[in-house]
Amino acid sequence: MRKLLLGAAVLLALLGAMSHWRHRPLHPLPGVLAAEPPEQVDLDHGAQLQRGDITLTTRAHFDITARVLSRRDYSWGADADLVPEDLALGWGRMSDSDVLANIDITQSGRFYYWHVKEFPIPRREIETSSANMHMIPADPGVRRELEQVRQGQVVHIEGFLVDASRADGWHWNTSMTREDTGAGACELVYVESLDIVAP
Repeated sequence: MRKLLLGAAVLLALLGAMSHWRHRPLHPLPGVLAAEPPEQVDLDHGAQLQRGDITLTTRAHFDITARVLSRRDYSWGADADLVPEDLALGWGRMSDSDVLANIDITQSGRFYYWHVKEFPIPRREIETSSANMHMIPADPGVRRELEQVRQGQVVHIEGFLVDASRADGWHWNTSMTREDTGAGACELVYVESLDIVAP
């Protein structure tokens, strides 16, 4: 029994090491890698998509090319099946390695946090040129692509901003602007396609 437990522990350690290696951060050269802000086309009458007992209502078509500042996977909790991954994304000067070298970035509890000792760019530019986005894969293929994304890559994502709800009253609404901060400022993105732009 002891050998079995030891073997299981070694296997878990190996799997953890492989996952860490597969998702190790990349370190691109300085320069703006994703110059343009996300493109959003609001919808007057959104479609409804069903994911089990959850209804997704499309609010806007969404198209973004951005640098991955951080990623966080979720495998536990009521919302992990719907949203298995969050990506903190940056565009404009928030995609430049020289700027990001002066910003500590973390994710926890579905939030994205940043900290600076001295601002490399104005605070408001950090706030409006980056966001934590909750990723809802449209199908298993997109989910596999999301699982391969690494910090430092530039990704192109197309899909929809959506609100999620259940008949019991539970709801999770998307942000509809890049101008907000704090609770409720994250985008809930139904990802139809994802491409690695660089490197």
